[in-house]
Amino acid sequence: MTTPVCTSASDGMRRPAPYPSFASYVRARQPVLLRTARSLTANPSDAEDLLQTALAKTYVAWERIEDHRAVDGYVRRALVNTRTSQWRKRRVDEFACDELPEPEPLPGGTDPAEQQALHDAMWRAIMRLPARQRAMVVLRYYEDLSEAQTAEVLGVSVGTVKSAVSRALGKLREDPELDVVR
Repeated sequence: MTTPVCTSASDGMRRPAPYPSFASYVRARQPVLLRTARSLTANPSDAEDLLQTALAKTYVAWERIEDHRAVDGYVRRALVNTRTSQWRKRRVDEFACDELPEPEPLPGGTDPAEQQALHDAMWRAIMRLPARQRAMVVLRYYEDLSEAQTAEVLGVSVGTVKSAVSRALGKLREDPELDVVR
């Protein structure tokens, strides 16, 4: 296989192309191109999809690109054009209606702001627990694992889980920030 060469118009000298293959180009430039894609989209997953689509278009045209030093510009243009096409084709799933739907009332008549404040206070209290107790409480009550499953995940006995969770719940009951619950 021969190495591609670039001829500079300014000095007429022949030099090896900076990216001898598409794979070497992608390896070298993917982080920079992914940042560009992220700036065009709202989330990282969409950015990765957008970059893959643009790179697929570039791969198809790789042999036709004469100056491999200008590939970044080609890929950026493919990113922008692809994103523009996606934007134009997007469906709008909003429908006008005569009445606004009322949200379902929360159980106990609790205000959503109060629920969020309680949730935040609970997490702060859990984060103040020692790491081992915190892990057990999270596995038992947030991941909804049984005592046996929690013991298996952490590599401890069921009795250890029971006693540690009991101590952790005692600390949470005494936490002054959680007085609102009592």
